[in-house]
Amino acid sequence: MFDNQKCKKCQFKSSATKLLNNEELNKLEQNCSEIELKKGDTIFRQGILSSNIIFLKKGVVKLHIEGQYKEQIIKIAKGPIYLGIPTTFDEKYNRYSATTVEKANACFINIETFKQFVQNNGKFAYEIIVELCRNEINLFHKCISRTQKNARGRIADALIFFSDEIYNNTIFKLPLTRNELGNYVDTTRESVSRILAEFSKEKIIRLKSKKIEILKKKQLELISRTG
Repeated sequence: MFDNQKCKKCQFKSSATKLLNNEELNKLEQNCSEIELKKGDTIFRQGILSSNIIFLKKGVVKLHIEGQYKEQIIKIAKGPIYLGIPTTFDEKYNRYSATTVEKANACFINIETFKQFVQNNGKFAYEIIVELCRNEINLFHKCISRTQKNARGRIADALIFFSDEIYNNTIFKLPLTRNELGNYVDTTRESVSRILAEFSKEKIIRLKSKKIEILKKKQLELISRTG
């Protein structure tokens, strides 16, 4: 753990943090700790008392909820991004869990300090609201995909998402297991393996274990739209 990070010079500052004045940045440094995380580390756990807002500086995490019968992955997030604001800001306990799927760095910000910034700095508060709204709209689109598309369309969506929004590359290593990917798109591990094999046979992707290369992006996007 590294205490009193130099927030003023941090290259991963959020758009909201960039609007803090020097006094507020000094306060943030005094009430923020950065932690290096390995793949599979829990950042926060569902049902546990929470006293921090998490700012994921870099890395990829899954947000997941333990349901009555199984765990459900609700989101894959890439830093820099805030985690846990809706579940922490006005609640005592985390309503879901966050676990790294790659090594990551995260800042743990004291919740009372964060609340003071929201209450006293309107521009900071506005940027936080914008991020929350953007995240909500993205979840709405994902909900539509899950309920209205078939499995091929949902897996095409996931591959495009990883390519465009997580890795910014047509070649990437899937950060999820086949079982986790099935959970993420609401299908079975067997269906995931079968559809990835179909995409490979159709030469839409090149598949080698967890490494994927998208060969025909437009065709994958067509499957996403019509799936």
